[in-house]
Amino acid sequence: MSKSEVVELPVLEGADVVPCCPPLTAGELSRADAERMAAMFKALSDPVRLRLFSRIASHPGGEACVCDIADVGVSQPTVSHHLKKLREAGLLTSERRGTWVYYQVAPSVVAAMAALLDLRT
Repeated sequence: MSKSEVVELPVLEGADVVPCCPPLTAGELSRADAERMAAMFKALSDPVRLRLFSRIASHPGGEACVCDIADVGVSQPTVSHHLKKLREAGLLTSERRGTWVYYQVAPSVVAAMAALLDLRT
C-alpha cells in the first residue's frame, strides 16, 4: 500500500457501536464521561501516538503487527511505550501471536469519539 493511498475504515452499525457518552450538544458531560474522553484525546494528542493509531486503523484488515508499524522515527522501547498508552486509554486492543503482537483499533472507539463531537444534533 502506498503512503498516499486512502483506506476507508469500516462503519460500525447497531450492536457494534457502544456510545461512550452523549454528543456535546446534548448537554453537559458527566465527570466520568469527560474523564474517559479526555484520556482518549490526551493519548491521541502525541504526534507519535497519532501516527501509530493511524497506521493501525488504515492497515489492511484493520490490524497491524508491531513489526509493520514500528518505523515512526523513535526507538522500539518508545514505540512500545506509546502503544501501551493507547491501549490504556482504550483506543487499541492487542493480541500476542507467537513472538509478535498484533494491534487493532478498539471496536466502536472512533464512532464514539465522532458521536461525541457531532454538532448536528
